Amino acid sequence: MDHIEEKNRNNLFLMDNTANPAPFGLCAFGTTTILLSLHNAGITDLTSPIIAMALFYGGLAQLIVGIMEWKKNNTFGMVTFGSFGLFWISFAAISILPALGLAAAPTAVDLAAFLSVWGLLIFGLFICTLKMHRLLQVTLAAVLLLVVLLVAANLTGIHLIHTLAGVTGIVAGALALYMGVGAIINDVFGRRVLPV
Repeated sequence: MDHIEEKNRNNLFLMDNTANPAPFGLCAFGTTTILLSLHNAGITDLTSPIIAMALFYGGLAQLIVGIMEWKKNNTFGMVTFGSFGLFWISFAAISILPALGLAAAPTAVDLAAFLSVWGLLIFGLFICTLKMHRLLQVTLAAVLLLVVLLVAANLTGIHLIHTLAGVTGIVAGALALYMGVGAIINDVFGRRVLPV
């Protein structure tokens, strides 16, 4: 009997009953993407709130979520949130390093190359979503379109494309934020209040 009780205690210890980190990552991605996209759409300037958000909520928070997803044995979540967290930190560094005199400011071609390699990763992640739920597919498709438009805007210098990228980013960010907040609401209410 003692052996069975000890085995049950060990099984309880091994069970992962920690919170789902994905809503945290989705909220971080969504809000940061919306904030930057307001700038890309020409509504705000690229100022310290965007850089701070990119460093801490978009960057650090998603990096933490990626590590939490690793603990949950979710490779897709680990790679997605970890990568986007480091994307936002890299984005902030692109603005900070030249301001500190530590690197040259990027050219439009430099930014297009930076975004293109991220676009390759996002395309791969989008392929993964074809085995997942539709809302995640649409969100990753919007993020992929956002990156394509930003690359085109940097290579052509056409302001309208940059504005369209901003609008696309607002939509992509809103979808991610909806999924994150929707998952939290459903969890708190203990039932499906919002379809996510």
